Amino acid sequence: MDIQLRPSNLGEILDRTAQFYRRNFWLYVGTATLPLLFMFALAIPAGLIFVIPGMATNGAWVNFPTWIIAVLILIVMPIYLAVYVYSYAAITQATVSVHQGEKPTIRATLKSVQPRFWTYYWYMILQGIMAALLPMAAATALIAPLIFLMVRSADDVASRIALGFLMFLIVVVAVGVMFWLTFSYMLGMAACVVEKKTAWQSLVRSWKLSRGARDRIFVTYLLVFALAFAISMALAIPALILVALLPSTGSGAPFSSPAFVVAEIVRVFANFATQVLLAPVFMIAAVLFYYDQRIRKEGYDIEWMMQRAGLAQPQTQSAPAEISGLAQPLSPGSPGNAAEAFGPATPPDSVERR
Repeated sequence: MDIQLRPSNLGEILDRTAQFYRRNFWLYVGTATLPLLFMFALAIPAGLIFVIPGMATNGAWVNFPTWIIAVLILIVMPIYLAVYVYSYAAITQATVSVHQGEKPTIRATLKSVQPRFWTYYWYMILQGIMAALLPMAAATALIAPLIFLMVRSADDVASRIALGFLMFLIVVVAVGVMFWLTFSYMLGMAACVVEKKTAWQSLVRSWKLSRGARDRIFVTYLLVFALAFAISMALAIPALILVALLPSTGSGAPFSSPAFVVAEIVRVFANFATQVLLAPVFMIAAVLFYYDQRIRKEGYDIEWMMQRAGLAQPQTQSAPAEISGLAQPLSPGSPGNAAEAFGPATPPDSVERR
């Protein structure tokens, strides 16, 4: 078994994230590839527009009806979200299994998502509403009257500057709230997978568990983002060099479109590789934060050891088969009922272990 039965600091969580990823590289990469392959398949037809004679040079593609583009977006986005949810839940389930000492496969992991797929799908929608849509709506409601006042005070430069600065502050605060809520709900998918909770219960569960860990989750996100940016820039350099050199090899304009197409192909492949390689990292860390917070706040390590000893029933359906076999309930009057003798295995939520 690979479970860590003590609270971990940020460095230890990052180290275990790297270990999980390195030991199960193909499992995570194969699972993360699913949504990106879907988007890549959609990008190929769209990219062909730029190689149709005349389309890229005279901008004829801009004249496509707007309603067609809107309909395509409305069709594609729910499908992409479904594929992304499948991959996200599968990576979470894979990390849970690895954390419990199992060796899952890509096929088995993806298959395990199917029974509760719509719960995971609804959870992602709720998370988007709570973490993004509501702060954006609140910011829009505050900015709209400021825009009206700015139009009314067209001749007052000082008022326009003050109103513009106030709108800027509202946007900054809204973005900060969106990030804070995102980190607050980051443990919800793990709760949904491990504890078999509903979408709303998982949001509430994540809100409670993430208290005291949001700063560490934020630092982890910054590290992953910085790594992704560094890799993207390193992979984009060949595309930039290609764009700079190809026009100089010919007469100029005839080579501008091929250079653009080649550069776009290189950029798409670079982004694809970067996202495939780094997408699982933060998801793995979220599962480890989930278990760490349960150990700190709820004594999950004690609960787990009692399950291993057969003194308590597993609290979730995700416990390994060998643990489920050991955790047989004892009769109320039996002398070996340690759960009755010593009280509940989970300490109060107010007691947080450091």
